[in-house]
Amino acid sequence: MVIESVELSMPGQQPASLAGTSEPGGWAKTDRFGNLVPTGELRQLFEYYLSALGEEALPQLVARIRLALSVLGEPARGQALDTLGRYLDYKLALADLETAYGEAGAGGPDEIQRRMAEIQALRRTWMDADTAEAFFADEEAIDRYQLQKRNLGRDESLTEQQREDALAEAEMALPEPVRQARLDTGKFSRYEEARETLANNPEALRAWRQQEFGDEAAQRLEDLDAKQKDWSRRWQSYAKERDALKASGLAEPEREESLSRLREKYFSETERIRAKALDSIQ
Repeated sequence: MVIESVELSMPGQQPASLAGTSEPGGWAKTDRFGNLVPTGELRQLFEYYLSALGEEALPQLVARIRLALSVLGEPARGQALDTLGRYLDYKLALADLETAYGEAGAGGPDEIQRRMAEIQALRRTWMDADTAEAFFADEEAIDRYQLQKRNLGRDESLTEQQREDALAEAEMALPEPVRQARLDTGKFSRYEEARETLANNPEALRAWRQQEFGDEAAQRLEDLDAKQKDWSRRWQSYAKERDALKASGLAEPEREESLSRLREKYFSETERIRAKALDSIQ
């Protein structure tokens, strides 16, 4: 296993990309005998730290995950460490497989389905069935749905109504959390369209929000829109003065001090952090 070849070191300061974030919760589940209950949240814990690979080396990230897992008692802790090792080995094998796919080029629907089956088999090679199901069930359900949607879109024998009915049936086969997430995403996509269409008619936009989201959520969205507009107005004014300041020919220390005062003029303490970050990528 990859984890067995990793020389562990004590974790230090969090990687920059994780600063200000919280470790995922809900993963420390055991049965009445103290055995680990694999969950999607456990995979989220692994990925939370592994997402910082590149900022930190793998041994440091593994040490962080091991530290998180130390809250578990035995036998769950040992089982969680074994699961981590198998998950890392799976990711290594998956990278090799995806490299081979990249060299082979894109394929049609049959090839896509074959690759999906190979990846699912790979997961169950490195992990037991319960863990693979807990880690990947939602992802695999979405993959099946997307493939079915693609196939239905290409099936010229179907009428438009038959295609819509088949798509609705395929969507009903998705896990409930996935269906709800798709509904929420669809709502907010429609909201963005409504904001653009009704930009000059605030009363109509307010009525649309209330009908689509309910009174309480509609008010929160209206407040958020107002804050975003206020931010945009202040940012535009700030950016104009900032650009003039940068073109003034001041030496760097004086320019940075002036920029700091300019941010204080337009933004709150927390907003100044955001403004400085945005300035850094201009």
